Amino acid sequence: MNTQEKIRKQIADNPIIHYMKGTPEQPSCGFSAKAAAAIKTTGVPFAWVNVLESPFIMERLTEVSNWPTFPQLFVKGEIIGGCDIVEELLMSGELAPLLKEAAAEAAA
Repeated sequence: MNTQEKIRKQIADNPIIHYMKGTPEQPSCGFSAKAAAAIKTTGVPFAWVNVLESPFIMERLTEVSNWPTFPQLFVKGEIIGGCDIVEELLMSGELAPLLKEAAAEAAA
């Protein structure tokens, strides 16, 4: 399995996955910290990948997602966006329902 196939499998296997620098508990950049904090406020569990510990994923993810920066949030296999979009969704009240729906569909 090459790196792009691994990434596609991670995205397919996890209804919510956050590719970030660091971990949700110890982010390594401000943007990853803000996005992870926004996701955590919803109370919905999510998978994450520390791209700093996975340089091949960091290198290839942008080819899969067509998104140039980190963090990157995927929900139900689709790129949602990075920090700014995640924060906008949180402020508009759209983030929690989006994540809860994805988690509920995965559990069904």
